[in-house]
Amino acid sequence: MKNFLIKSLMVFVLMTSFIVGFTQTGDAKGKKQIALQMYSLRDDLKKDVKGTIEKMGKMGFTSLEAAGFDNGKFYGMEPEAFKTLIEANGMKLISSHAGPNYTGDQASWDAAMKWWDTAIDAHKKAGCLFIIKPSMGEYPYKNLESIKKTCEYFNAIGEKCNAKGIRFGYHNHNHEFTKITDSNELVYDYMLKNTDPKKVTFEMDVYWVTKGGQKPVEYFNKYPKRFELLHIKDEKEVGASGEIDFKAIYDSRAKAGTKFAIVEVEQYNFEPLISVQKSIDFLNSAPYVN
Repeated sequence: MKNFLIKSLMVFVLMTSFIVGFTQTGDAKGKKQIALQMYSLRDDLKKDVKGTIEKMGKMGFTSLEAAGFDNGKFYGMEPEAFKTLIEANGMKLISSHAGPNYTGDQASWDAAMKWWDTAIDAHKKAGCLFIIKPSMGEYPYKNLESIKKTCEYFNAIGEKCNAKGIRFGYHNHNHEFTKITDSNELVYDYMLKNTDPKKVTFEMDVYWVTKGGQKPVEYFNKYPKRFELLHIKDEKEVGASGEIDFKAIYDSRAKAGTKFAIVEVEQYNFEPLISVQKSIDFLNSAPYVN
């Protein structure tokens, strides 16, 4: 009986240590999983990359999405050094906005594919999980043929990214919710239907969907599992306008297939750092965010 009690106590201690250890390791140190699109602090980053990233970490963000990839570097830094800087501040680089537009001709395609080969390798070195095309220029909106070719372009990029263990995706604005010139279908719906889910995911910007006259959750229901990333955005600070139902969006993440929710503050009521802080404070205080 004595040996049984001793063994039971040891098991209890081990289990308690495991639970305590779990809640105090990695991103589970009481932090909610909230990422930041670095474009939110674009002016600060121009002045001081290292110092601004340190501030992002202190605000409580757990991961970042870059918007400063150029000529093989992130904000002027080599991929490995950029990765190290972010991780030294308690965060991960999960995604990056990058990529040339395709204009419909073979020369444009060939130049883009060459660019992507180099860029994908750089993003792999930086530890990036996603590369997101932030917009697609004017060509895709010309007619049905141009958006069809653009979807083929995206599928080709996605195949290249998959080969290196990275996901490729597209980030919307509100223009995608206009009808294709010679079709009755919305551009965004056509893209969702004509890109291969295995090769192309979507980063839904919930603010721009709303400005386009649509509802994010309705898209989650219509195209489940297609939205692995979300831009959590408002007219200015997140939650400030009261026009976007963030609770419904967060509650529907499983349906959407969302892996990361990323704050973006594009316009401000305050200094950028204050606006970003107010945005994460809003989400940290929301019981539906975890």
